Amino acid sequence: MKGVVNFCDYFVICSGTTDRHVGGIADNIEDGLYELGIKTKLKQGVKKSDWVVFDVGDVVTHVFQKQSRKFYALDHLWQEAKRIELD
Repeated sequence: MKGVVNFCDYFVICSGTTDRHVGGIADNIEDGLYELGIKTKLKQGVKKSDWVVFDVGDVVTHVFQKQSRKFYALDHLWQEAKRIELD
């Protein structure tokens, strides 16, 4: 996102198959951040678990259910940003 927006350097975008799956992914992200001593500036969407967002400053993480990821199309909306694929 560097050079494209001024509010973060990276977007992490991932998907889960159900609300429970998205909630589990979000819980693991939150646990990992806590273990690293990283404070979350914003955490939103956890109760519904359709689209969960974590903002830790330079990195904003989006965890979607697949249909919501397709609907909001952040991958397409920010397509001019350099894409880094992770396994």
